[in-house]
Amino acid sequence: MKIIRYRDDKGTIHHGCQHSDGSATRLEGDLFGTLRDTGEKSRVAKLLAPLPPADIVCIGLNYRKHAEEGGQAIPEYPVVFMKTSSAAQNPGDPIVLPRKLRSDAVDYECELAVVIGKPCLNVSKADALKYVLGYTCANDVSARDWQLKKGGSQWCRGKTFATFAPLGPCLVTADEIPNPNALGIKTVLNGQTMQDWNTNDMIFDVPTLIEFLSGST
Repeated sequence: MKIIRYRDDKGTIHHGCQHSDGSATRLEGDLFGTLRDTGEKSRVAKLLAPLPPADIVCIGLNYRKHAEEGGQAIPEYPVVFMKTSSAAQNPGDPIVLPRKLRSDAVDYECELAVVIGKPCLNVSKADALKYVLGYTCANDVSARDWQLKKGGSQWCRGKTFATFAPLGPCLVTADEIPNPNALGIKTVLNGQTMQDWNTNDMIFDVPTLIEFLSGST
């Protein structure tokens, strides 16, 4: 199922299944529990990020080709950083460039976002995908100068400015993606393809990352 989060003409926020005519069938219940199809359709007045803003655990330098192109060593362990909830942004909304901490090197990266659906502690790689609710697209926006030189190599400072994590447009439930390690991810800027990756090039695949992160909580 492809689930969107949206605001209707009355300003009420819902989850729903979007239709090509700009409407959605409203889903009732808990995204992380049980959702029920109400059969009620309403206009999607505003498309939102597919889940409410939350802190995002991120992995850096996780594509082998990317690391090799940059002349960087393959990491022994996943490189972990965070984006705060204020970084989350709706699909299609502007990315706001920082003013007070000015940056002249704002960059983009297409990413796969994995949404965990239930408490996940000390999970094995073999069981990891059982904890996944679904997947969505993410743009890992970075102020490279603050991330690397100006900010003293502080990844969180360079990557967690407000609006620096656009998400969406929809959440694809895990049952529709049995293998998250074979997905194409592409960045298109003004009609030009800037990045074209596949998750099969990940240094640490999704189950490995879930095992690693759940063991560090």
